[in-house]
Formats: sequence, structure tokens, C-alpha cells
Amino acid sequence: MPDRTRRVALIYDAKLPYDLKVISGIARYVQEGADLNIYIEEDALKRQRLPDLRSWHGDGILADFDDPGVAAAVSRARLPVVGFGGGYGWYSPQSGIPYFFNNQTAVANLAADHLIERGFRHFAYCGLYPTPANRWAEERCRAFAKRVNARGFPCHIYPVVHRTTRQWNSVLASLGTWLKTLHKPVGLMAATDKRARHVLEACHSYGLHVPEEVAVIGVDNDEVLCQLSSPQLSSIEQDAKRIGYEAIALLDRLMGGEKARQRHFFIDPLGVVTRRSTDILAVEDRLVARTITFIQSAASKGIRVRDVVNSLAISRSTLETRFKAATGDTLSTAIRRSQLQRVQRMIAETNLAMKEIAAVTGFKSVQHMTTSFGKTFGRTPAKYRKAMLE
Repeated sequence: MPDRTRRVALIYDAKLPYDLKVISGIARYVQEGADLNIYIEEDALKRQRLPDLRSWHGDGILADFDDPGVAAAVSRARLPVVGFGGGYGWYSPQSGIPYFFNNQTAVANLAADHLIERGFRHFAYCGLYPTPANRWAEERCRAFAKRVNARGFPCHIYPVVHRTTRQWNSVLASLGTWLKTLHKPVGLMAATDKRARHVLEACHSYGLHVPEEVAVIGVDNDEVLCQLSSPQLSSIEQDAKRIGYEAIALLDRLMGGEKARQRHFFIDPLGVVTRRSTDILAVEDRLVARTITFIQSAASKGIRVRDVVNSLAISRSTLETRFKAATGDTLSTAIRRSQLQRVQRMIAETNLAMKEIAAVTGFKSVQHMTTSFGKTFGRTPAKYRKAMLE
């Protein structure tokens, strides 16, 4: 234990749900018994109000670096500092300050796979007007396009021309015109939940049905935005709470005299939170659509490829060929993915023991389920449940 309570300044944007989730992770660390006194500058990123680092006798700083003034001031502090944010613009990769990034490629891959699994063969990405601080949106765009292109599908990228949404009618017209040109049905990833709502508004204004014609998925899982959207918005849940928890834990160790052995920390997203905006099967081949429906309804019963073939009264070779052509997947891959998606939902939404979940999702054993889950989601079922509860 430290000889005295350590004083830590938290600098973040209280208007951003993502930052608030980071702070939630920090709060959990403090609640677990850390002897820290927290100094909060909630709106420092907007008003440039920082503690006077010459007169504030603190021990460490944890800051969102997505602002040049904050990054410059904090970087000059002769105190232990840990940063988080998008990783662009105001954080130098050569900096000695430990920094927590989101794994943007993993975020984009989750969105792409989610839409591919629903049978989409045409894809689009709607990003943001580029600035030095939001190049993470471009990174998501590249990764999303690469993922769908690797499966043999095209990706159309919205040519952003408006810096802000102040001239909303012009923004709406630009988005709507672009959306009308896309081949339907189309699976669309937006850079953020807020951007996804812009797309939904454009769809409503231009008579495009969501998700039948345009399926939309955002990023950040802002509960208020997603629930108030019409239809409710699917989104990628980033592990912001984990970033907060691990960042403050690292800062605590640095204030105790430990040297940072690692500078860059890439945190994977938790997964997809599926809502109405992507809850559809988008397959032009009706046989394949029936196949997907059967797999999703029966995968947890432990079915195999022969059961799918028998249910549709068609030759295995014909079904495999048409299914692969329409979705890019084999039947066995689709069955396993459907099983694991139900496992994922049950882990997050129930208190059932892993043995019970394995039994009702078609796995022969907990070990088999755990191994498959780990390969797909990058963590064990137990660790996934713990992360969802935090």
C-alpha cells in the first residue's frame, strides 16, 4: 500500500458516451480498494480547462489525448501519465507515454462478418470528414473494405464532403443521393453510432427501408442513441471499460515507481449488439435463405451438414455450392457460427453455468465449447462473461 493517498487527474470529454465508459472502468478499479483521490476535469477537452500543473500537486494523470491542447499540456507534465483515445493526431507513436488504443481492424471485422453472416453481397461504409484526430475512422474504413473484398464482395465508400452537420439539409441530400445509388440490399457500416443515425435519417427521408434495403451497424453501442433510433440500431461494443480499468491500474503502478514495460496497448472490442437495423437475412437465392433460417433455428440442437441437406431435400453438392456462392461460407462454418452466437448471447444474458449452456447449444462438452469460443472471440466464455458484467 502507498504511504499516502495518491492524487490522480482524469481528463476526458463528459459529452462522449465512450469516454464515460472508460471512466466507469476507472471507477471499478477505485471501488476495488485503490487508495486514490480523483481530481476530475470532465469538460477539459471542450473548454481547455486543465489543472494548473505547476500548482496542482498531483501524482499522476490519465487523459484522453484526442485534443491537441490536452495532449501538449499533459505531455509536458513531469508526472506519470497514461493516455487513451483514437491514437491519431495528437499522440506520437514515438512518445514514451503509455497509450491505450482500440483495435480498429477488429472493430471493422466484426461489423463486416456480422453483415456477411446475414447474407449481404453488397456493402458500404459511411465515414467522417477527415481530421488529424479522427483517422481511426479511415482505419475502420480500410479494414471493413478489405474484409468484404477478401470475401469477393464490393464495398462502396461515401465521399464525405461536409465538415459538420450544421447545414443538415445539405448533408441529408448528399447522404440520400448516395444511398439511392447503392445496389440493394446493402449492408452498411457507419464510423460511429452518431453517423449511423445520420444514415437512418437519410433512409427515412428518401424512402429506403431499414433493414430490408439498407442494413446499418454503428460503433460504440451508445445505449441512448441505439435505443432511440428507428429502427433500433445494431452496434459494435468496444471494451472501453477495460481500457479505463487497465489504464488506471497501470498508472497506479507507475506512480508506485514501476517502469512501463510496454507503451502501446491494443484492446479488442467485446462484440456485436444486434438490434432491428441489421436483424434480417439478405439473400437473393431463396434456397440459401431457407438454409440460413434452418441453421439458425436448429444449430443449437447439435445438427450436422447432413441434417441441413435432408431438411431441404436437395443434394449436398448443390446446396454446398449455392450456399458458398451466396454467403462465402461452408455449411459447417455457418452451423458452428450460429451455435457460438447463441453461446455468446446466453453468456451475456443469463446466469446459467457453462455446462448448462454447452448442453443447450449443441456442444458435446464444456471443453469443446470453450475451445471453439476462444478461437472465435479471443477469450474464454468465463472471461467474456466477466467483461460483460463489469
